[in-house]
Amino acid sequence: MKQKLQHFMMGRYGADQLGQLLMGSSVVLLLLSMLFRVDIFYILALGIMGYEYYRMMSRKIGQRQAENQKFLNWRYRLAVKWNREREHFRQRKTCRFYRCPSCRQKVRVPRGKGKICITCPSCKTEFVRKS
Repeated sequence: MKQKLQHFMMGRYGADQLGQLLMGSSVVLLLLSMLFRVDIFYILALGIMGYEYYRMMSRKIGQRQAENQKFLNWRYRLAVKWNREREHFRQRKTCRFYRCPSCRQKVRVPRGKGKICITCPSCKTEFVRKS
């Protein structure tokens, strides 16, 4: 039986990280539909599960890889943004963060220094803010 399944899946895309997310979300929606008896959750779960099986059985491997790569890029950008915001939150007692008025880059300055002249490291624009 295992060999038949391997032979059937030969030349097909299979599972990836986007597929794992889709399957996880469909399981969550199925649980919600069982708990709250709302049919829309069940219908959404079946639709997501159907799409995931379509992706797994697809022979268009290049397109599926491109979809997965877009998802991985989005997840990476989200993780970077989350880590940056978490780090800013940790530094909130010792530093202030301002945006440069010309290039919009974030600039970190120490707290408690009064009014200071801040020079943007990328565009060298000077602006005055209270720290």
